Amino acid sequence: MTIPGFTDHIAQVNGVSIAFSMGGDGPPLLLLHGFPQTRAMWAHVAPELAKTHTVICPDLRGYGASSKPEAVAAYSFREMARDMVALMAHLGHASFALAGHDRGGRTAHRLALDAPGAVTRLCLMDIVPTHTLLTDLTFPVARSYYHWFFLAQPAPFPEEMIAADPDRYYHACLLGWGGAKLEDFDADQLEAYRRAWRDPDTIRGMCNDYRAALDHDVHDDAEDLSARVTCPTLILYGGTGAMAKAYDVPATWEGKCTDMMARSIPGGHFFIDTAPEETAEALQSFFGA
Repeated sequence: MTIPGFTDHIAQVNGVSIAFSMGGDGPPLLLLHGFPQTRAMWAHVAPELAKTHTVICPDLRGYGASSKPEAVAAYSFREMARDMVALMAHLGHASFALAGHDRGGRTAHRLALDAPGAVTRLCLMDIVPTHTLLTDLTFPVARSYYHWFFLAQPAPFPEEMIAADPDRYYHACLLGWGGAKLEDFDADQLEAYRRAWRDPDTIRGMCNDYRAALDHDVHDDAEDLSARVTCPTLILYGGTGAMAKAYDVPATWEGKCTDMMARSIPGGHFFIDTAPEETAEALQSFFGA
């Protein structure tokens, strides 16, 4: 689906094709979606932000209409971050505001560490640090976030299991991590997600995203344990989501940001879909500050 009022484009950057939608006018703002979604996730939020910003909503590599490389290493958050820096440079933006949810949030965190001069303000949405989650794994988190380890199994095992009924598997993901119902999701957005995740290459790409987390990202983060995000940072999280139940989410970020604030949004992990008005208001308040 096309985000209302936005135009769709494809850019060749960092050796891949990145599909994106763009709209609005003003300072640049990059919005990154998460698993198992596409840039359609921002359909009810981006138009509100476009009243004051030039908003760019890409599909991450491996997702939606963007490239789906073969190698697992190509899906590290560092490589995804390079895509985004290159995309924004391609559009003429050396610096920009940035928000990311789920995998997009982890990409955004890595981008802010690797290219601190590029990020003016940062919002990380419903995540705890990757290194924290993987190295201090608790039973409740392992049960809720089992998909990290299922999707990371060697190919083609998870791909073949998911391909037998993609809608059933990914619906289970959307309905977990905070107790949403399918009726909570916009029908057009949900159909856009389905069209994407029914593609075997997208299934493979999303599995490789999680394989890269175990093979590459946790090691990259271990090398940067003392690194801090230096720009103003908002930690936004679902008040009844799996992360809020398992962690004091803001506390997991306090040692990783020099200028941090936190706020909860009603709902679970997918609050951008289920509470778009509250999400847009929180982002407008932060990025308009």
